[in-house]
Amino acid sequence: MTSPPAILYNTCYQIFNRGINGENIFIQERNFSHFLNLYAKYIEPIADTLAYCLLRNHFHLLVRIKSEAEISKKFYSDQIYTKPGNITSPLPNQTTKPIRPYNPSRQFSNFFNAYAKAINAKFGRTGSLFQHPFRRIQINSDIYFYRVMIYIHQNPQKHGFVEDFREWKYSSYGFLVGEKPTKMKKLSTLDWFGNASQYARMHDEKVDETINFPYIGEDND
Repeated sequence: MTSPPAILYNTCYQIFNRGINGENIFIQERNFSHFLNLYAKYIEPIADTLAYCLLRNHFHLLVRIKSEAEISKKFYSDQIYTKPGNITSPLPNQTTKPIRPYNPSRQFSNFFNAYAKAINAKFGRTGSLFQHPFRRIQINSDIYFYRVMIYIHQNPQKHGFVEDFREWKYSSYGFLVGEKPTKMKKLSTLDWFGNASQYARMHDEKVDETINFPYIGEDND
């Protein structure tokens, strides 16, 4: 199988994957939280999250990979600490071995590997948890951005997990229209749709997969 292209800096992507052979990747409720905690550790330093949805055997992400300068700034800020008097110096007991700045493609791979190891250890399984390689589609138009975001949020309803996608807990939809604090780029996302009311109203439109397959990618779980 040909390896997919490396993830580019300062670029938006739809990223999605499913369990190998359709296997569930979220087995217990706590697994959703652990996935998001690892996501915060590995992915938040290199990407802004615009939308997400976690289902039982697959997930969807809509992200903007940060610029190389943004990532480097975050990386190097993680390597120093501030002494009293605002004097910065290297972390104590650091080795002299050079550490490479965050690489987006590697960070996603590390994230998925960390989650898979945790699931394998918890449930006594071995081998791959996710299909390889993970899918990524570059978003290069406004219509793609619009349709993918709505499709991601409507996914739980599409697969019959809930009657109304707004009820699904493991989705970014509620954070974007509600008042709960979030690290997501809420204001810029809502501004793209106009405002919160328009954002919610446009989500009432059902995404037609026959028309929008080029935008949403393969999702036949």
